[in-house]
Amino acid sequence: MVRDVRIALQLQPQHADYRRIRDTVAEAEQLGVDIIFNWDHFYPLSGDPDGLHYECWTMLAAWAEQTSRVEFGALVTCNSYRNPDLLADMARTVDNISDGRLILGIGSGWFEKDYQEYGYEFGTPGSRLDALAEALPRIERRLSVINPPPVRKIPFLIGGGGEKKTLRLVAKYADIWHSFADAEVLPRKSAILAEHCAAVGRDPAEIEISVSVAGRGQSAKPDELGPQFVDLGATLFTVGVSGPDHDLSQLRDWITWRDGFKR
Repeated sequence: MVRDVRIALQLQPQHADYRRIRDTVAEAEQLGVDIIFNWDHFYPLSGDPDGLHYECWTMLAAWAEQTSRVEFGALVTCNSYRNPDLLADMARTVDNISDGRLILGIGSGWFEKDYQEYGYEFGTPGSRLDALAEALPRIERRLSVINPPPVRKIPFLIGGGGEKKTLRLVAKYADIWHSFADAEVLPRKSAILAEHCAAVGRDPAEIEISVSVAGRGQSAKPDELGPQFVDLGATLFTVGVSGPDHDLSQLRDWITWRDGFKR
């Protein structure tokens, strides 16, 4: 399966007021980005730990109304924070508001401060992954019976690279896998994902591979890093930006590269 290269912006909902975030969403859509993500936390992950920060899903509902072309979602929703059936209902509603442009990104959760401050049980990495494994079929079932249904089959994005549990869930449920892996690690993770796909009877080519390419320590230029990742099977490239100023220069570079890229 040959996929088009796509560029995403992760607009981190921290250290900027909402007017600034809204303006950046509009600018990114105008620039031609394919997807806009936020994240699902309650406090900043960098900078002032008590700085400005907004909630994920109420923001996604606003983006559903504000935008007209881009896909959007969370990179990623924390499974721990919401009843799975409620999350499915929220996703269906936002998908309907946007006329079918939501991506349901989900993961098991990791940021302990969120849990402590908001009263969720933190557990262990294993228990959180087990909870995600229990939630995913519930989400699928609720989406299949809810009225009205989603506009489209909502794509599931699962984030993470745990080789025993997370990649097994990716093989079974995901349409997109956000690997969090660099170019050195991705081949091994992809091979393990292929093994899990074989075990559940699925073609790994059905799963789009997503990577972060800016804003998380990656500094190579798109024409250097992009083809390298494409050769490894990745086609979705995410640039992260944070407040208070949203510098979209790297995003512009990646969009320019996308538009001129030929396999």
